[in-house]
Amino acid sequence: MHTIDAHINPKHNLRVLSKREVSQICDVSSHTYELFRRCAFAVLNCGSNSDDYLSTVDQFKDFKIRVNQEDRGITLDVQGAPSHAFVDGEIIKGIREHLFSVLRDILYTEDSVIQSQRFDLNNSEDITNAAFHILRNANILLPNYLPRLVVCWGGHSIPRNEYDYTKEVGYELGLRGLDVGTGCGPGAMKGPMKGAAIGHAKQHIKTGRYIGITEPGIIAAEAPNPIVNELVILPDIEKRLESFIRLSHGIIVFPGGPGTLEEILYLMGILLHPDNSDIPFPVVLTGPANSAEYFEQVNNFIGLTLGKKAQQRYDIVIDDPAKVAQKMKSGLADVLEYRKSTNDAFFYNWGITIAKSFQQPFEPTHENMAALKISKSMPIHELAANLRRAFSGIVAGNVKEEGVMAVKKHGVFQINGDFEIMHALDELLAKMAAQGRMKINGKYIPCYEIVK
Repeated sequence: MHTIDAHINPKHNLRVLSKREVSQICDVSSHTYELFRRCAFAVLNCGSNSDDYLSTVDQFKDFKIRVNQEDRGITLDVQGAPSHAFVDGEIIKGIREHLFSVLRDILYTEDSVIQSQRFDLNNSEDITNAAFHILRNANILLPNYLPRLVVCWGGHSIPRNEYDYTKEVGYELGLRGLDVGTGCGPGAMKGPMKGAAIGHAKQHIKTGRYIGITEPGIIAAEAPNPIVNELVILPDIEKRLESFIRLSHGIIVFPGGPGTLEEILYLMGILLHPDNSDIPFPVVLTGPANSAEYFEQVNNFIGLTLGKKAQQRYDIVIDDPAKVAQKMKSGLADVLEYRKSTNDAFFYNWGITIAKSFQQPFEPTHENMAALKISKSMPIHELAANLRRAFSGIVAGNVKEEGVMAVKKHGVFQINGDFEIMHALDELLAKMAAQGRMKINGKYIPCYEIVK
């Protein structure tokens, strides 16, 4: 990979920092600096088709970044940055904005959330407030923003026909004036944004929003795609998932791997909470014709584990982008009326209940993965929470630094539970692997085994 050294000025995001913040981010021995360096490299590596952490280690080790405090604000000096982030020696504008978004969010989260005494991150209400403050600081929350943000989930490793389908759905959303939020990476995260941008252009909509929501553990494998025009980095996967739910007015799910199943299980666990039974929240699972079997497998797994009530909380639409957009727009009208009737904000869903078991960060260690209880005797929301954690651990073992290194050192994660559920889980993951949904680069080697 060709690299470049550069001096970068901000244009919009985070033009000034305090002396303390500069000192904190310039301390090369600090956790904050290393976190910023890793996320900054991922942003500059936008366009890379690699999701293999180990393959990027050599590229990353020579990368350096420094914040300079100058009379009129701050600048960044980078050494060893990927050259594809630049055009004729000038950094691409969107990537520059992403770079300063990373700096903004990491400093704010460290100073105003983690190190401050403002939030008790063992308290459910405070966790929700912390996510709100991070999003507000990033200017993601807009007053009087009517319900039109559709979050799209799906795999970063999908075949071309599925990617093209995500663009077609995004295009239909854009034609109807709807905005798109995703996990900001490639594949099913990039396609809807690309399609929506064309739909917005045809309707002469110049204020289209393409919101990318990520977290430090996943950003290296899923670098923000260039369509994202609003990027926010949450501190962990749980706050990222909560932000998706609180921000969005409806969700579309495309085919994907274990990360997509993690998101589906998270969403179903929340929608099945008794407090949320009357809250309208449109959910559509969709893909092209040859993805029908995939969604049949997913639907069967949800039915087996969470039951018919969970299956009733979503629609499955195959090979019909216009119908997906029409269903979503109709569902958003119900959301608008409900928010009006309950006097809930349009820009942040305060009214939905998210249980603490879905908010607490799960560290996917070998011990924690083996200790997960997965049984039909559990309350449905607790089973959904633990299944979500199991898939989260598999994602970590596939693409996150800590998970990849833990598996390399100690061997694969071991997961156990009711035979019927474990058999279905293993079968579903095996089919995903066979369909190439687990990894972009190289042959997929499972990071888990089912203990029978």
